[in-house]
Formats: sequence, C-alpha cells, structure tokens
Amino acid sequence: QPWNFTVVTGEPLDKIRAGNTERMVAGVPQSREFRTGQAFVGAHRDRQVGVAKQLFSAMGIARDDKEMRQDWVLRGFRQFDAPVCVIVTYDRVLDGSDDTPFDCGAVATALVNAAWSRGLGAVINSQGIMQSPVVREHAKIPDDQIIMKSIALGWPDDSFPANAVVSERKTVDEAARFVGFD
Repeated sequence: QPWNFTVVTGEPLDKIRAGNTERMVAGVPQSREFRTGQAFVGAHRDRQVGVAKQLFSAMGIARDDKEMRQDWVLRGFRQFDAPVCVIVTYDRVLDGSDDTPFDCGAVATALVNAAWSRGLGAVINSQGIMQSPVVREHAKIPDDQIIMKSIALGWPDDSFPANAVVSERKTVDEAARFVGFD
C-alpha cells in the first residue's frame, strides 16, 4: 500500500489550474516527478492520435483551428474543469520500486471504478500534475511524497460532446494470448 491521496477542491485547485496552464502556455518545460519515458511511437502513437481525432471531431474542432485545439489541450492541465482533483502520491522511500507504480495504478483504477459505480465521472491523467512544483505547493504535498498521477472527479455532463466518445480499443485477440486452452 504505497499510495497516498490528496483530495483538492476550491481555491487550492483553482490555483493549481492557473499555475499549470500559465506555465505550460509560457513554455515552461513539464516537471513531472514520476518517470515520463519516451514519446509514443508506432501503433501506440497511432492510437493516441486516433483518440485525439475522435475527440476533436466530436467537439467540432477543425485541424487548423489552433486556438480551439490549444484550449482543448489546456483542459487537461485544468483537470478537465472538474470540481475535485485526487492527487495520487507514493512514499519517496519507494522510488524506483517495480511494484509501486503497479500498486498505485491498481488503486487508482479501483477509485475510478468506485466513482463511476456511484454516478461520478473520473479521469486518470498526467496533464494535471505536469507542473509538479505548482501542485505540490497548492495541495501542500509533503516532500516525502512523489507525485504520480491525478484523477479529475465530478459529475459527468452527458450533453458535453466529448463525453460521448468511446475511444477505439485493441481487440481481445490483439491484446491477449490464450495458452493451453485447447
């Protein structure tokens, strides 16, 4: 159980949103504390672009509409304008552990599933913590914690076009192999 949750709303969340977006628009490099890895390539990048195309289409954002595309990207840095943000952290002494990211991902998924089962909307994202110094300051996260992910939480707006998008997924045959079931 390496995880910790900081649940933020109100003025502190507004300050996080403002700090995240101001720094990103100003070109301040992202400062995530949890490992970021390389950019997606191949089929992974194709799926990422595919979801973006689905969302832009649903929102009526044209490819050449830079202002609307930028606003869409900044929604992630604003925690999708949700009223609550759950920041998932883990104990710094566990940094580098193979199990810690898996365990934190599992508990984040459990939290999201619990929220959805109660009618809340929840989105796990990294954009909301891309400017970790801002998040740490306004959420008052202690130095003995590593900021890993954030979860935007609120009541879903079923009339919002992007909320109707069901992203394309790999088929079961593409994602799973079954061995010894003959």
